[in-house]
Amino acid sequence: MLYGNVCPDNLFNKIKSSCAKSIRRCKEINISFFPYESQVFTLNVPDAFYRCYSPTLERTKDKDAVMQVMAEQIVTLCATLDENPGVRYKSGPSDKACKLAQLVEKNLENYYKTDERSQIKAKTHSQLIIIDRGFDPVSTVLHELTFQAMAYDLLPIENDTYKYKTEGKEREAILEEDDELWVKIRHKHIADVIEEIPKLFKEVSSKRKAAEGKVSISALAQLMKKMPLYRKEISRQVIHLNLAEDCMSKFKSNIERLCKTEQDLALGTDVEGQKVKDSMRVLLPVLLNKSHESYDKIRAILLYIFSTNGTTQENLDKLIQNVQIESDSDMIRNWKYLDVPVISSSAAQQHKYPRRDRSSEETYQLSRWTPVIKDVMEDAIENKLDSKDWPYCSQCPPTWNGSGAVSARQKPKGSYKDERKSSARLIIFVIGGITYSEMRSAYEVSQAYKSCEVVIGSTHILTPKRLLDEVKSLSKPKDMVCIKDE
Repeated sequence: MLYGNVCPDNLFNKIKSSCAKSIRRCKEINISFFPYESQVFTLNVPDAFYRCYSPTLERTKDKDAVMQVMAEQIVTLCATLDENPGVRYKSGPSDKACKLAQLVEKNLENYYKTDERSQIKAKTHSQLIIIDRGFDPVSTVLHELTFQAMAYDLLPIENDTYKYKTEGKEREAILEEDDELWVKIRHKHIADVIEEIPKLFKEVSSKRKAAEGKVSISALAQLMKKMPLYRKEISRQVIHLNLAEDCMSKFKSNIERLCKTEQDLALGTDVEGQKVKDSMRVLLPVLLNKSHESYDKIRAILLYIFSTNGTTQENLDKLIQNVQIESDSDMIRNWKYLDVPVISSSAAQQHKYPRRDRSSEETYQLSRWTPVIKDVMEDAIENKLDSKDWPYCSQCPPTWNGSGAVSARQKPKGSYKDERKSSARLIIFVIGGITYSEMRSAYEVSQAYKSCEVVIGSTHILTPKRLLDEVKSLSKPKDMVCIKDE
């Protein structure tokens, strides 16, 4: 049931009485969120981006109304997880994160006062951190080369449905958590995926050959039982091999050349670790290349602007004119509504989050960037977030000491599930969409810090193209904006 739109008592009692013989216990659960993956949720409010960030709604009640709805939905997530977390937010030029955090805290208080036990639930050891989308613009436009992020960026996957051809036939496959192979490889780099799937093919075929080599009746009976399993394994491998090959054909044709430029602009350093002295010189080859689509050029221009903390009005106008993207120029200009400096000025200083040194971590040259949110997750678990920049809007829960979480990295894998039952949670909510790379970060950090499960969520899930379209729409009147559902 929706929190704030609960099942009326008379209807609930009717349901209870009608199913009393068949069901041992009937309980109303407030769920107003969508579990997208095991550690990812969305509120499925696709118009929240426009309603939160559009200047055309600045003096209307739309923004306040959507904030209240989001707060109520987030509380149902906390209730489902049986958490009453310490609520904190990233302070910044915008008050959106602060407002939403305060609303969530207020709704948490109300919820735990009015739950069925009529007892006020004490704050749990978990944290809920609310962040504005403008906090890390780089991760929203960068080309990602991990499997899931790459596939959703480069291929026309709608409603998690991938369409492909095999043996001359059109087929469809849903990319979901029930597919064990997908869960196993979705966060891996495309280079590793391309190597791994053929190996799995060989494993399955060798199992079949070994089984087929036995001629006893019992062996044949066992083989007959296992055939559906082999078919299922192979069909999944075929799906993901097709998916990986489709990604690689797009990558080889155009994206590979873009990735080096994007990484250099995002990090401000090249592969050798040398500082990029002239960002415009790095950008120009992409803009002059006629084979790149306008969306890719816009993404590169944005990375240039983000790296230089804004550019001059004259330079921006020249870039837009020379690349002939006048009709899409709002995809660039409208980032100012997310408090990301587009035109540099002394007043428009964006305070960048201090990055962790990851130079010792093994990575691919074209995948050196790490989403900023991963640093935030790790700092939160290790109790390193500065309370001035990340204030609590409620009484701070018992000291959230991350030292135990760090030492838990060394624990054997066997104790992982048992330990999780009593572990703390870190819930991250981003106003205005999360990327697939940020979702991946939640799993990576949970794996590294076994004593803390990271859950990440947002209003909806973004692809770079979708985000640019949404950014472009911000300056349009409300009745001209067509919001695309999940």
